[in-house]
Amino acid sequence: MALLHPFTSLLLLLAVPLSRAASRSPLSPSTPPAVPALPLLQALQARAPGSRGWRAGPAGGQPLRYMLSLYRHAADREGRPRRSRSLGTNTIRLVRTSPHGGQPWAGRWYVQPLTYRLEGQPEAEHLLRATVVYLPSLPLARGRLLCALELSDTSNGPGPLLSPVTRPRRGWAEVDVTPYLVPGNGSAESLALRHVCVRAGRASGHDAPVVPSHPFLLLYLNDTQTGLASLAAEPHRHRRDTGMLANDLPGYLQEQEGEKSDCSLRPFTVSFAQLGWDHWIIAPHRYNPHYCKGACPRLLRHDYHAPNHAVVQSFVHQLVDANVPWPSCVPYRYSPISVLMIERDGSILYKEYENMIAESCTCR
Repeated sequence: MALLHPFTSLLLLLAVPLSRAASRSPLSPSTPPAVPALPLLQALQARAPGSRGWRAGPAGGQPLRYMLSLYRHAADREGRPRRSRSLGTNTIRLVRTSPHGGQPWAGRWYVQPLTYRLEGQPEAEHLLRATVVYLPSLPLARGRLLCALELSDTSNGPGPLLSPVTRPRRGWAEVDVTPYLVPGNGSAESLALRHVCVRAGRASGHDAPVVPSHPFLLLYLNDTQTGLASLAAEPHRHRRDTGMLANDLPGYLQEQEGEKSDCSLRPFTVSFAQLGWDHWIIAPHRYNPHYCKGACPRLLRHDYHAPNHAVVQSFVHQLVDANVPWPSCVPYRYSPISVLMIERDGSILYKEYENMIAESCTCR
């Protein structure tokens, strides 16, 4: 996988582009905290138009509508993956077929070769399954167009017919092509199929030729790169009540009654439209990673989930050496975010990025 390009400083990324966009849009993000560049923006920057390898291409039509439907099923409007995580993976890539010349229509029959190029897939992405999605039936002015998929044969004869794995859903059908993309079962760098349709019903010489939408390939991938959502369930957090130093110090917790701290979660919204990225980041429209800000209390309550080291550090600061810094207000629990974007080659990518939204704060 190509190395990410260096990301500009937070001031350069947010202050300059957003200040320009603010003059064009009534929306303006909250004042950013003094933190390093946001991890999600670092990851997305390498995929932005103008980055190495970017190639403009069509991104609309039925493939995009299909992926938007999939995205809305998997994530809410804020981009948070739904609890069910029904997709069973953290990455889905929609690959379009390479263009072919020639005339596909011959009488009632429509035969279109399909080639899906898979070169250059990131090494960290491991294939779990692959399906090709197509419309098995299309209405015509007189009758219907019935379609199927078959493996491309080296000869001119018909290849093996591929049967849908499930009943058509919302008009779409899927065929499983995973065995043909596994290394050792032929070339894993491309997939060659034929899209075969026949016009059923009475035909007229005045009927305009219909061009059915090209089937598209869906790759269900497990991205093992650090920072991405894991397929396994989230690890169980051990309770900090046991082995907590604050519980064993005489009178420690009783002394903190009434003491308050303003260490808390604060909103911080980044609009992809204001960054000029909304034409290739399809969803969500905004990213609110949150951040933690405020002073930590003199005595750390157990509900702060502060580690024993922070308790000791606060004592050292107060009683031994004031040069030792006070515990800092930092994020404690995170949640992932799902992003739907257009890739540099025109593919459409759904990806879950782990640990991108702060959900609570602690002192450490």
